[in-house]
Amino acid sequence: RRNCRGNPNCLVGIGEHAWLGEIDENSFHNIDDPNCERRKKNAFVGLTNLGATCYVNTFLQMWFLNLELRQALYLCPSACGDGVPKDADYEPQTICEHLQYLFALLQNSKRRYIDPSGFVKALGLDTGQQQDAQEFSKLFMSLLEDTLSKQKNPDVRNIVQKQFCGEYAYVTVCNQCGRESKLVSKFYELELNIQGHKQLTDCITEFLKEEKLEGDNRYFCETCQSKQNATRKIRLLSLPCTLNLQLMRFVFDRQTGHKKKLNTYIGFSELLDMEPFMEQKNGVYVYELSAVLIHRGVSAYSGHYIAHVKDPQTGEWYKFNDEDIEKMEGKKLQLGIEEDLAEPSKSQTRKPKCGKGTHCSRNAYMLVYRLQAREKSLTVQVPAFLQELVERDNCKFEEWCNEMAEMRKQSVARGKIKHEEVKELYQRLPAEAGSPYDFISLEWLQKWLDESTPPKPIDNTACLCSHGKLHPDKISLMKRISEYVADFFYRRYGGGPRLNVKALCKDCVVERCRILRLKNQLNEDYKTVTNLLKMTVKGNDGFWVGKASLRSWRQLALEQLNEQDEDAEHSNGKMNGNAQNKDESNEEKREEEEELNFNEDIVCPHGDLCISENERRVVSKEAWEKLKQYFPKAPEFPNNKECCSQCKILEREGEENEALHKMMASEQKTSLQNLFHDKCRPCLGSWPQETDELYIVSQFFVEEWRKFVRRPTRCSPVSSIANSVLLCPHGGLMFTFASMTKEDSKHIALIWPSEWERIQKLFVVDHVIKITRTQTAGAGPESTRYTSEPQLCPECREGLLCQQQRDLREYTQATIYIHKVVDNKKVMKDAAPELNVSSSEAEEEREENKPEGEQDPDFNQANGGTKRQKLSHQSYITYQKQGIRRSTRHRKVRGEKALLVSANQTLKELKIQIMHAFSVAPFDQNLSLDGKILSDDTATLGSLGVIPESVILLKADEPIADYAAMDDVMQVCMPEEGFKGTGLLGH
Repeated sequence: RRNCRGNPNCLVGIGEHAWLGEIDENSFHNIDDPNCERRKKNAFVGLTNLGATCYVNTFLQMWFLNLELRQALYLCPSACGDGVPKDADYEPQTICEHLQYLFALLQNSKRRYIDPSGFVKALGLDTGQQQDAQEFSKLFMSLLEDTLSKQKNPDVRNIVQKQFCGEYAYVTVCNQCGRESKLVSKFYELELNIQGHKQLTDCITEFLKEEKLEGDNRYFCETCQSKQNATRKIRLLSLPCTLNLQLMRFVFDRQTGHKKKLNTYIGFSELLDMEPFMEQKNGVYVYELSAVLIHRGVSAYSGHYIAHVKDPQTGEWYKFNDEDIEKMEGKKLQLGIEEDLAEPSKSQTRKPKCGKGTHCSRNAYMLVYRLQAREKSLTVQVPAFLQELVERDNCKFEEWCNEMAEMRKQSVARGKIKHEEVKELYQRLPAEAGSPYDFISLEWLQKWLDESTPPKPIDNTACLCSHGKLHPDKISLMKRISEYVADFFYRRYGGGPRLNVKALCKDCVVERCRILRLKNQLNEDYKTVTNLLKMTVKGNDGFWVGKASLRSWRQLALEQLNEQDEDAEHSNGKMNGNAQNKDESNEEKREEEEELNFNEDIVCPHGDLCISENERRVVSKEAWEKLKQYFPKAPEFPNNKECCSQCKILEREGEENEALHKMMASEQKTSLQNLFHDKCRPCLGSWPQETDELYIVSQFFVEEWRKFVRRPTRCSPVSSIANSVLLCPHGGLMFTFASMTKEDSKHIALIWPSEWERIQKLFVVDHVIKITRTQTAGAGPESTRYTSEPQLCPECREGLLCQQQRDLREYTQATIYIHKVVDNKKVMKDAAPELNVSSSEAEEEREENKPEGEQDPDFNQANGGTKRQKLSHQSYITYQKQGIRRSTRHRKVRGEKALLVSANQTLKELKIQIMHAFSVAPFDQNLSLDGKILSDDTATLGSLGVIPESVILLKADEPIADYAAMDDVMQVCMPEEGFKGTGLLGH
């Protein structure tokens, strides 16, 4: 049953059901049984997953069950061989010490699982990033071998080679003379291609198959002293005790540019006879399966790693899944459930049938075989100094278990006491008729009945009215309980103030009734006033009332009533003037109206009647008297009242100013008609023959002046020309003659001498800027000189250019364009623009492209055409030719894509973006900018000269067939697949 929240007498459904009846002791606490964390008898110890370290855990468990490796590591001398002080925590210093301590804990710890964070941290691994498990195995074995090579004990020094190292030879035979060339190499695992194969033996056969060297791939024979056809193959010379077979499930996909997982089934047997694959057949090469490493998941970049490992001492199989370890039944390997969990789709190939002693898996990525042993397995003892450290950890674990057990015991004891308390008090909680009672917060009662949160002292202050008593509107949040239970609560938990029968506030109830009566009367008066407003007022018996006040007078009256009871919950947003209108302009108008009291909207700034009759209307005397009942302090204006005299004077002055502005605008437009319409303007690129002098003003002045002439009543008049913006602090010109013909032309406006005479009469000019043409003897362009007054300031001009270049090198999220070149052909002027350009943009560009039908400027740089001009602090490019204004918008053409980049981004990161946009792998990309090859992958785009709106040419190499090489490159291009800056990689 639910609680009746509006009924203070309803005490059902407030949380009491958890305490009534018999209760299980475990419900009194949220502490798990510490014995669940204890290691079971004859069970192995698990390893905590630190985020994405399941791949590390699988290898650690597999190496731990290699008894020879564990024995050798225990024999490795340690810095704490003489013992560790009891008051100090043990901190391993080397990889060997970390592995020693970890193996000792795995062997003799009392914990169900242990934390390998010290070992993982020592390797410098990122716990949140899943690494390549096969690469981790290779790198760690190399690191361990290098570390142990410094040991004096040969059993320790050579353990990695003895257990995991074998030899094979690359043998090349010349077809002409039969000469055999052999290159012997060590291996720690055999990497087997599984694509196209169903059985492990087929993968090994392909690994050892003969390869023909013909054509361009012929072999140079030392005997023949020439290139000859030859054959090459791998011969197995010796095998290690532990044979690691890496199944290459993760391959590079050229189409996506990423790794993918091959989810194909591979069959393998529990016994593997390697004799048919050996060069010398006189040894014993029968191996038995000892571990299967599984990757659960369909992606190469995510999933979960587990290991199936056989205990060499009992022959039983175990599944190691981080903290959880499961023993297989009947000493048999069982992979079925792992294959089911990784099912990617219904169309997946069915699992083939497996005979006795064979298995098949589509998730196994590493198979470990051990040479079949004839003698009994090794018994490994933990050294004394390590056993002491394990005992210390076991003592800490026992202390933790005892502490948790004590906490559980205390929680149960408190719970039982609370249980008895609640059962007794809840029966006496209701107040009987005619008996004394108290009001108490429903929220506090619910917390008292919630065993998870001990109640705080009772706080009733939020329920009090302005008279210090219980607010009528808060009754729904309170419950009425007996005085006996209330006395117990205040004795036990404290707080206050107490709210008994005398706490009901009569004043608030009376005031509430008064407000309700007024509200009911308001509705009737609203109808009356509405009818009175429809009547026509005759004579001087009316009163002026603001139209805005009339629209919202009932709302304003409600607000006044609610202000007297501002704590009332039913004062909703609409009454308080918080209702939102859809129209934003209406909302702003409402806010302005709400800031004023009734009829103050027709009061001018001088406190008199405003002059605008559009904002007010006349109402009858009867309507005004009704309104005055609600707004006795409202300003009163009879309809014969004169408007504010000061406002009338200001209005006349405003009309006179508008007329004056119109006259000024008309006169200036007539005097400078060509400048206003932008007609017949001079151009520095093609100097007019009829004059040797031109004047300069800032383009900002021209734009502001045109705004005023177009709208003289709305815009302020322009009285002066501020040419100082074109000058440096020393008074020198900031622009060269050449720059004013090109990129800086947008900052200046050129003025004819005749126009300049009229400008000086109409405006106040702070600085005169003039360009003079001087011609000397001769007919060539060299005979013409252009000088400026004032002259150019070289230092400030250089500083401006440096700042412009710096701004272009410090951009973020700017657009550049990548243009793919096919067969060395570049897009010419007839290249079709992208279809996503709007019609207005296309029309504008057609207008801009009319002069001389120029070639697309995006590719002028590649064809020796005009180079782009760089702008200051703006991330776009403009093109100028002989004074013709060109579009600042880059026109995207076919075969070109826009990318968002930043100046501090590296070229390698850009190549990865290009790979996703064009499906071209980074190592197949040849990039160039302005004819310069971009090759340094570590360099930033800013340092390479890539600026906003740049066009980078992309030429893709032909695909190559060497997937192994591509895989290696992807390891470099996509560092998340390797060990990111780890100590392990350094080794």
